[in-house]
Amino acid sequence: MPDFIEEDRRVRVYLKDKLKLASVSKIVIERPGKYLRVNIYTSRPGIVIGKGGQGIENLRKEIESMTAKKTFVNVMEIKRPEVDAQLAAEGIAFQLEKQIAFKRAMKKTIEKAITAGAKGIKVMVAGRLGGAEIARTEWLKEGRIPLQTFRADIDYGFAEAYTTMGQIGVKVWIFKKELFKKTAKELFEEAKLVGASETVEQTIVQKPEEPK
Repeated sequence: MPDFIEEDRRVRVYLKDKLKLASVSKIVIERPGKYLRVNIYTSRPGIVIGKGGQGIENLRKEIESMTAKKTFVNVMEIKRPEVDAQLAAEGIAFQLEKQIAFKRAMKKTIEKAITAGAKGIKVMVAGRLGGAEIARTEWLKEGRIPLQTFRADIDYGFAEAYTTMGQIGVKVWIFKKELFKKTAKELFEEAKLVGASETVEQTIVQKPEEPK
């Protein structure tokens, strides 16, 4: 197991460095038997695949040389990158490295996420913001972020910006939807089914009349 963990780390570091401009959100590594399956989630699949599939073929060969195992590489497209917390955090970190004001970068990310359909978003940055002498933490929030609710689908992302004044950490929470939330129509249909099942159960439970 330790060897597998170290191997996974090396593969992830290599892919993250190689695909810096491809907006990679996460890399999932599976090990079915003696093979290796690498799933790359990105909002720019064209950059990963390359011209005529050459890019993905080069990645596959490099990973095989690192792991000595037959490898399959799958590219998964992220349809809405605005509501992906990891991509949002990396976007803010990139803007901070380009000397853009942190509040402006945070507000822009929040607006994009809310416009794309997020129910809530919270952004937090920490470090020597704006070149200040003393590090501090700043955060902005819009909508709901129910962190204590089990059925809430909340995505979390973390990134670091390396600026001339020091390192700045970026954290993003995005509330996408509530899982298993039923609409009024679904509740009505469920109530009808429950009522019907109770009627059937009562019919079965009733004792038959004894013959006179």
